[in-house]
Amino acid sequence: MDDELNATFITFGGHVEVHRYRFLYFVIMFIVYILILCSNLTIICLIWIHRNLHEPMYIFIAALLLNSVLYSTTIYPKLLIDFLSDKQIISYSACVFQCFLYYTLNGSEVLLLAAMAYDRYVSICKPLQYATIMRKTTVNILLIFAWLLPACQIAVPVAVGINIKLCNFTLKGIFCNNSIYKLHCATSKALSVYGVIVLLNVTFFPALFILFTYTRIFIITYQSCREVRIKAAETCFPHLLVLVIFSCLFTYDVIIVKLESDFPKTAHFVMTLQVVLYHPLLNPVIYGLKMKEISKQIKRLFCQDKLN
Repeated sequence: MDDELNATFITFGGHVEVHRYRFLYFVIMFIVYILILCSNLTIICLIWIHRNLHEPMYIFIAALLLNSVLYSTTIYPKLLIDFLSDKQIISYSACVFQCFLYYTLNGSEVLLLAAMAYDRYVSICKPLQYATIMRKTTVNILLIFAWLLPACQIAVPVAVGINIKLCNFTLKGIFCNNSIYKLHCATSKALSVYGVIVLLNVTFFPALFILFTYTRIFIITYQSCREVRIKAAETCFPHLLVLVIFSCLFTYDVIIVKLESDFPKTAHFVMTLQVVLYHPLLNPVIYGLKMKEISKQIKRLFCQDKLN
């Protein structure tokens, strides 16, 4: 009976010296989580409150930052609980659900960046048609598509995988990702092929689309006057910077999963923390500093606080 009960739980085996440094880990990650929430939600609220920011570009930025909040909330609360617990465990069903949310929100991030790239492409390359193309309905469809498509595609392997028999109950990580498939008694070739298709649909093809749009933008702006080039750089550079950072971290995540057996445990632990730490924390910094209108509203907010 005890064996059957224990079989429904997964142990996180990726923690390093958690009993010794648990409070240090907890304080650092708690501060990071609060910073992520405060910085992202501040910009989201500024965009929501100020009517001059109710443009497609800023709406997509707000959606991207909301995605970062959801992404962090998928991982950080459980991570903080584990740091203070004697055993770092999770039920298999909860682990599968965390994995589903983790990759759904990663996929949504890429599609939101693709939507932002399309918005900049229309704005710079087809300025006279911008108001006609980027209507409120178009923006809403792109937002729904960005969140719904990854969820629907990733739900299939999750629904299949949840009923597969497990032969291993220790996950070499600190949260649930594709490593859960290494817990299965037998690997499914069909699931592996489907996983590659999903990866192409929600990351590779959108990334190609982004590269295409920014190549077109670069060509158009290069042939235009200096003012157009400066304006394009102000709006496009933050998006490209976020895409580069996210691509590096996503590649990082794939490397961790594929080569985890070849990594020392400490290196694996540190690399995993990089994946969940940087982009939800850097996104609001990049947009807050580099986007002129958002930066202006942030300065006004803090100046008002000082005056009061």
